Amino acid sequence: MTLSNIVANAPAALAVRLMACPSVTPATGAVFDALEAILTPLGFEVDRFIAGEAPDGPVENMIALRRNGDGPHFAFAGHLDVVPPGDGWASDAFAPEVRGDLLYGRGAVDMKGSIASFVAALEETRDLPGTVSLLITGDEEGAAVHGTRAIIERMKERGIAPDLCLVGEPTSVHRLGDMVKIGRRGSVNMWISVDGTQGHVAYPHLADNPIPRLVRILSAIEAIRLDEGNDWFQPSNIEITDISVGNEATNVIPAQARARISIRFNDMHTGAELEQRLRALVESEGGRLEAKISGESFLTPPGALSALVSGAIEQVTGLTPELSTTGGTSDARFLSALCPVVEFGLCNATMHKLDEAVALADLDRLKEIYALILRRTLAA
Repeated sequence: MTLSNIVANAPAALAVRLMACPSVTPATGAVFDALEAILTPLGFEVDRFIAGEAPDGPVENMIALRRNGDGPHFAFAGHLDVVPPGDGWASDAFAPEVRGDLLYGRGAVDMKGSIASFVAALEETRDLPGTVSLLITGDEEGAAVHGTRAIIERMKERGIAPDLCLVGEPTSVHRLGDMVKIGRRGSVNMWISVDGTQGHVAYPHLADNPIPRLVRILSAIEAIRLDEGNDWFQPSNIEITDISVGNEATNVIPAQARARISIRFNDMHTGAELEQRLRALVESEGGRLEAKISGESFLTPPGALSALVSGAIEQVTGLTPELSTTGGTSDARFLSALCPVVEFGLCNATMHKLDEAVALADLDRLKEIYALILRRTLAA
């Protein structure tokens, strides 16, 4: 199959239109133009707005809403921004190309392909009652400061409140439909600095070496076992991700030593609690700590929403998906404050990699799954 003979309204054709727009995070402009042009003929009111300033903005966001009388409000959330393509692609990362049964290009699975499959499902279900919304940001792959959080505030101002939300992140592992995410661990990054007094190594009594104190801090952190996990979450973990002194001189005791740690934590902790605990440890050695909480953990307990999604997957693919909380963070961590939310999308084997690709058949099957979810939600 080639690009020229893909059916115009097939999810692959819609994915190509989005993938052809370079949209390295934070995404603005052309890729949002393309999605708006697709949604407007389907009866959607499109609200695009810019949020934030440098260094984490400005970010473009979109709330697209279609109301069709009374009924539930089903929201689909996703992002149009992508990670940088990197060097070494077999073809232009932003010139989608079909080779064999695969569609290649940045964003194929993460996550323009899922957005395209959902939009294609909307075409098939446009007469169903109720409300459907698309909550689309341009900075999920970036700082995620002025994206989905800004969308949530905008929705509150407009009195928009979904009943259910599906995030189209690539959750499938080996085959489309083998995994649905019903939660995620939280994330916090911390920067540690220890000051000393610079001096000559031959006169240590005239200096104060900060490195031994930083080593003691990191040794104490490395010894921490936060928990053993629970029924739905794997154990929380602390990882040392950087150590820096920057001392190029062999005969100088440095004036400062720094380190960075990253914690992924389950629902047995909060970001603030972990920050307080680590701060006390660092300050006991005379150090300083700065923390940035990227998001708290969340869990949508197995219930009506996960059963709805799992049932649609099983009918289309024959698979019973695993309900999981593994992996990194996603914007579902913010959306979980609005309503029950789960994540389901394409296979994630090539996301963020060179020659990212999606199986054309998976795009069609995902469209069928999304359409079935919409029918079972809105018709009810």
